[in-house]
Amino acid sequence: MAKDKLSPTTRVGTPTSDTERLRIRGAEVLNELVGVMSFSEAFYFIVTGRKPDSSQLKVLDASLVILMDHGLTPTALVARLVGDSMAANPQAGIAAGILMVGDKFVGSIAGAGAFLEDGMAHDGDKRAWAADTVARSKAEKRFLPGFGHPYYHPVDPRSERLFEVAKNAGVDGKYIELLHVVGEELDKLTGRHFTINATAAIAALLCEIDFPVAAMRGAATVSRAAGLVAHVMEEQTEPITPALMDFAGKIDYADPE
Repeated sequence: MAKDKLSPTTRVGTPTSDTERLRIRGAEVLNELVGVMSFSEAFYFIVTGRKPDSSQLKVLDASLVILMDHGLTPTALVARLVGDSMAANPQAGIAAGILMVGDKFVGSIAGAGAFLEDGMAHDGDKRAWAADTVARSKAEKRFLPGFGHPYYHPVDPRSERLFEVAKNAGVDGKYIELLHVVGEELDKLTGRHFTINATAAIAALLCEIDFPVAAMRGAATVSRAAGLVAHVMEEQTEPITPALMDFAGKIDYADPE
């Protein structure tokens, strides 16, 4: 029988109105998820529909933890400013902060994941593909996501630790290897070294565990939200907003020429 187009379905979870069932991806929530799965396990499961093995879980956990916080980043500053203005609604500050997970901050994981998936799907020589990818990026005057860092040079210690965790977890390592090949070709073409930063490393790790590229920015959002909770709460007791406003008040005004 043909499905009624006016009766949409979801495979993620049962609706609140369905009091007879409480399921996520076909699993009974109260007995198969709650008290059985960790948050990371359940996160992987609800996104992919598959239960992660121990290796995948180890890699996902490490990826989520490394992204949780990196000090007073723009995402944290925005969260604190909004949190200061709406102290009774901490969710507003957290939401404002995670809206900055984009191409420039944190969200470059998705871009790196996309080109790694493209490279892995290439049937020919991977190094030739990498060289072509780097050349096209240069010709189009666009940065390859995941390369370069304003402070970490020549290596990003976060990336090195993630690669170590992945190796110890027993992942295949083909995406990590491809990432390094791209980095080598980038250095060769430009004549200078570009650090493989944490976002590129996380993209490679998530590809290794079959986490969808389309969901990678979502993973970054979930992770960063945890850190922003801490920033918004701290803003209530140890605010930095007054210092920021004081700095803003000292910025010179210049009349239009």
